[in-house]
Formats: sequence, C-alpha cells, structure tokens
Amino acid sequence: MGLDGAKTLFVCVLCALKLQQETNADTDIRVGNAINVFSRYGYFSISMRVVPRNDTNPSWIFREPRVDVFTNVAEKQNIKRSIVGNQVFQGDFHMEFCDNVKQLLQAYFRDFSVERLDKPWLAFTGSWSQFTLAKNLGLDMSYATDDHCYVLVRVARHRETANLPMDMDSTDLHEPVAKQVASVNVGDSSSVIEFVRSFGSHYVTSYVTGNSLYQVYVYAPNTYKVIKERLKSKGLAQISNQELTGYFSPWYAEHVGKIQSASGNATVESWAQQRLRVKFYFFTFASLLKLHGDTKLLSELNGMLGNEALLKLDLKTLAPVFKDVQKRAWFHEVMDNNLKLWEVNMPMSI
Repeated sequence: MGLDGAKTLFVCVLCALKLQQETNADTDIRVGNAINVFSRYGYFSISMRVVPRNDTNPSWIFREPRVDVFTNVAEKQNIKRSIVGNQVFQGDFHMEFCDNVKQLLQAYFRDFSVERLDKPWLAFTGSWSQFTLAKNLGLDMSYATDDHCYVLVRVARHRETANLPMDMDSTDLHEPVAKQVASVNVGDSSSVIEFVRSFGSHYVTSYVTGNSLYQVYVYAPNTYKVIKERLKSKGLAQISNQELTGYFSPWYAEHVGKIQSASGNATVESWAQQRLRVKFYFFTFASLLKLHGDTKLLSELNGMLGNEALLKLDLKTLAPVFKDVQKRAWFHEVMDNNLKLWEVNMPMSI
C-alpha cells in the first residue's frame, strides 16, 4: 500500500455516530481519550500548542479531535496540579547539544512519544518548511541548515501532570467500541482500518502542561565541538559564569536565536528580552543562561509561566481494547505497516 492509499484509509473524521465525541476545541486534554494520529500526521503543531502561534484565540492547548473509549478512566487517572510552595522554580532547566537540524528537532520534542513510531517528532514537524522551522525555533532562516550545529536551552514550568497506569487491559470499553472490536477479524486489514476511522489509533496515557522559554544557539561545527567537549569534561557546575556567558554569546556563536515561549506569550517573551540581557565585551544580547543560578529571576519567571502549552505527551496504541491476543497482534501489524509508510514518505521539506 502506498502513501496515497494510507491517506485515503486513515485521514478521516472520527465517527461521531458510533460514540459521543469531544467537539469543543478549547477543552483540556484528557488521559484516556483516543485520537487518530493519521488524521494530522506531520501537522500536530497545528492542533497541539507546542510552539508559538499567531492565532486570535490563545486559550486552547489541545484541540485534536478525540474520543472517549474507556469507561472507567476517572478511577485510574492520576492528576497533579502545581501548588505554590517554597520552591524557587517548579520545573526544569536544561540544555542539549545537537549536531544537526534533525537532532535539534528531536531535542525539542524529546518528551513527546507516539508508540510504534520510530521518529515521533516527525508527527509534529513533517510538514515544516525551512521558513517554518526557523520561525518556530527563533532563528534566522539562513541558520536552519545542516551546515551548522546547535545548542537548545530551555526552562520549563510544569503546571499540570496527568497519567494512567501502564496496564489498561482490565479497563472496560464503551459499548460501541466493544461492538466494533468484535468486528475486527485477524487477516482482514480493512476491519482494523474501519476501527481506526471510528475510534482512533492511539490514546493519551500521560501529559504535562505549563509553559516554557527556549533559545537556540547556532555554531560552526569546529567551535561547537570545542564547547561540547569542554562542558562534557568539566560539567556545568565547574565552569564560571563568565566562561559560560562567553560560550553562549556572539563571541563564539554564529547566531543567538530569539527567546520564545512555547505558548507564544508575548508578555513573558518581552520580560525575557528586558530582564535576561547580558553583556560580554562589546556584545549585548538576551540569554536564557542568565537564569542559571539566579534565584530572583527564576522566582519571577515561576509566576509568569502559566498553564498555556503542552510540554510532554505520551500516546500509546489502542491495543488494550483488544483482549484477544491474536486480534491485538493483528492490530499492531496493520498499524506498524501504515506508520512506517508515513515515516518514510513524509520527510521534512527543508
């Protein structure tokens, strides 16, 4: 089956007649809900707020069409919302070295997984042009090529965390779902296809929402290797702030990207441009590295990053709905064949 055939089979609206479907685009993401990853493969950044967007309604986080498949999810889910406490910052701060554009995108979507996909980041970026990639990552377009190396620095504020147990085999199904599961026949790929059309391919097992600030630094390969080895051998804690500032300045970097928020919150981005400015010799620029070890700035930022973006997501296949071992294996076989087609046939256009 070619890509066009796969699109014909899978790109469709989930069947609302078989099960009441969530239709409000602004409602929150929910663990246990099922989605069809083929319906917008390569375009997930349109239906999930993971990078800055220019839209008139900034309130939504997740608006992928979804279906309530399991009946007793509420009893199994674990939801935690952040409570203001004594912590200076409730989240994480990290940097990641990326040898090329592919690794940069992998790093950005490190916390997003789609079961049975080898390259889950392509589900978000497969449709991105070079211009879109540069815009989303805060770079000038001339630096979004494999002639360069990158360091991604990100500080993320977690607001809500939800997850389901790994074992969902004992979870009951809504009647229409159970009825169509019974109609799936081993050896009949069309019966699996019809199930995916009606109820989706994957379900949400965990997520984290909140917001983040991130910045990309661009280097020539030789300079990048020197800095990477220096930080690897010494460790971040053993390097002085002056030396660190220099490595992440125009003195070493070919390009210092814009500081952007995952939600596109202009207020937070403006704060970063003003409060995170540093000087290194005759260079003056905004740098996320100024946050490193600065409890006052981190405390300010802690209150500014709201619950506005999707930071982590884990999608598992709907295999648990198939209690019969042979049916489950057949479901995965059909899924694997089609998922591999999408990964192979939808490379990035840069």
